Formats: sequence, structure tokens, C-alpha cells
Amino acid sequence: MTSVLGLLEAKETAAREVIERLREEADRIVAELGEAEERLERLVIARETVAEVLGGPAGARRQAAVNGADAVVAGVMVVPCRREGVSARVLPEDYQRVMAVLDAEASMGGVRARALTVALGREEVPAKIECVRSMAKRLVARGWAAEETPGVFTPAAVSKEPSAAA
Repeated sequence: MTSVLGLLEAKETAAREVIERLREEADRIVAELGEAEERLERLVIARETVAEVLGGPAGARRQAAVNGADAVVAGVMVVPCRREGVSARVLPEDYQRVMAVLDAEASMGGVRARALTVALGREEVPAKIECVRSMAKRLVARGWAAEETPGVFTPAAVSKEPSAAA
């Protein structure tokens, strides 16, 4: 006859094995997701570059003197790193609009890319949402915005702690 403790130990061991297997699968999925997001960002940048070369908006061009030496080129839009005393007015117009929405929605605990896309007046389709998500992530990387919860963006000033991505 099997003891109750023996049965519980067997079920506990089985549960631990399931948890370990699921953790390994989650790690694999997170790694694949990261690679897919990087591919997407490169494609968005490539599309922005091609659009500019083919006659995109002239407002996308920024002078390097305005943005400083630590500006980073994203497509052809130069998105400078945030530093003390620099306002969001140095950002390209589209990024200024993203920051305005983030500032307006800061009290709501942050904005997801889909809601940000709608707030910017863009069509709610995957391509537009991913473009806006890429812009928000670029703002996070440059210190203008924060992403404390994956996929939820806030202005950096509302952030509880500085973004590790900057």
C-alpha cells in the first residue's frame, strides 16, 4: 500500500518537472520574441529610409547641430538621447506627437502601442501599430520614455526608476 506522503511527493516531483519544462519553453519563446522584435525594428527602419529616399516628408530631416553629438540615426530621423535641459522640441515631429500622447495619458498608468496608434490618428492595423511601437521603443532607448511593464509606455519623468535600455 502506497502512503499518502509518497503519493504527494510523486505529484510534487511531477509538478516540478512540468514547471521546469514550461520555464525552458518560456525562455525559448522570450528569446524568439526578442529576435523577432529586432527584425521588425530593422524592417521599420528600412521602410522609413526607403520612404525618405523616394520622397518622404521633408520634416523628417533634422540638423545634427540641433540634436548634438549623441544623436542616433533611426532611418533618416535623428532621435537624440535625452539629457538635462533639452526639451522634446528637438525630436522629429512624429516623435514629439508620441511624447505629447504619452504625457497626456501619464496619469492613466501608461499607453500600449495600439492605443498610442489610435491616439495619433493612425489606422489601427498591425503595420501602423508596429511602427508606433518601434518609435516608442526608440524613445525608451534614448531616455525620453519608459517601459516599466512590457508594452506599456510612459514619459520618462513618470518612470519610478530609470530605463535600463537607455
